[in-house]
Amino acid sequence: MKRSIYFLMICCGVSLVNAQPKTKITNSNKMQIAEASCGQCQFKMAGKGCDLAVRINGKSYFVDGTKIDDHGDAHAKDGFCEKIRKAEIKGSIINNRFVTTYFKLLPETVKNN
Repeated sequence: MKRSIYFLMICCGVSLVNAQPKTKITNSNKMQIAEASCGQCQFKMAGKGCDLAVRINGKSYFVDGTKIDDHGDAHAKDGFCEKIRKAEIKGSIINNRFVTTYFKLLPETVKNN
């Protein structure tokens, strides 16, 4: 009887460990240039309000580690809700979000007519 209970406890413990959600980490940790903007306004991502996002290799990710208004007024003429900008970034994709360790908004390039 004791062995049966012990075996049952081990099986339940293994089941609980396997039931926990898996964390998906893509560790790029290299400096790269990416498009940065408001995820909802410019990248058409689902969500409420305005949140900073980056687009890497054609896929958009919300950003953790810096916020949209940390880089100026998002609703200004040159803000993230109005334009897609370039940024120098470094970090990892964790659970479908870009967790930044470095984020530098690059100056806008002037277009010649």
